[in-house]
Amino acid sequence: MSADQHLQALTKVVVNNLENQHDWTQVQIHTPDNLPRPLLYGLPPKRLYVHPDEQIDIIKAEKQLNERVPQEPELEWVLPLHLAEKWSISDFAAVFDAITAIPPGGEFVNANEDAQWQLWRGPKRGKRILLATVQDDSTVTYYWMHNGLVKPRQN
Repeated sequence: MSADQHLQALTKVVVNNLENQHDWTQVQIHTPDNLPRPLLYGLPPKRLYVHPDEQIDIIKAEKQLNERVPQEPELEWVLPLHLAEKWSISDFAAVFDAITAIPPGGEFVNANEDAQWQLWRGPKRGKRILLATVQDDSTVTYYWMHNGLVKPRQN
């Protein structure tokens, strides 16, 4: 199997897993010119990640508004990988350099300039990728990877 066929098969496994096992919608293949492999992006059925500082802003807003702040799902980047692949930090850095924080079609619309929690869905959102690691038996395991350091969540 050629390298190109391998990447196509790997991408197909991850797309199938996202759509049929995890109920993602709008899953698209994205092939940047400056990367040798495709990325995916799509919309999960619920919000997958809340930055720890965003969580604080949401709690403050909920206290001030006296109601829950909606947590709508947002488009996420996905990088299909095989467990046997060897990746370096520079390989991951090249992926982060090739993407924007928000995938295509997920443009930020700020309804309220004073709502700090809304900024985390736009200008404050850092680059992040959901690594989709495929095993030989087609099991897919997902891990978050961020561009830079993110402080741990407080429970």
